Amino acid sequence: MSDDSTKTMWAIFATRETADRAVEHLVQQCGIDRADVFIEPDTHANTAGVEASGGDTVRADAPLHGEIRVSVDIARTDLLKAEQAFRQAGARSVMAQ
Repeated sequence: MSDDSTKTMWAIFATRETADRAVEHLVQQCGIDRADVFIEPDTHANTAGVEASGGDTVRADAPLHGEIRVSVDIARTDLLKAEQAFRQAGARSVMAQ
């Protein structure tokens, strides 16, 4: 990022279900383009989270190797709104840089 008007914000989630919910909150409540939101493992291992949820509860092979990170580049003026969306979705922690 070349200026100080945009920040990267990310949150950590226990399940893929809550991470997906956070994405929907960011898109619907904050007006963020879905292509600007990223979901990835918070570790180097592929994971569906640390707890089974949704479709993972019926699968014996769902990898539960760590938490899930959702990140977004967002205008500094929208940080509070994005933090609220993350927390409403069930974030374990929220950080901005």
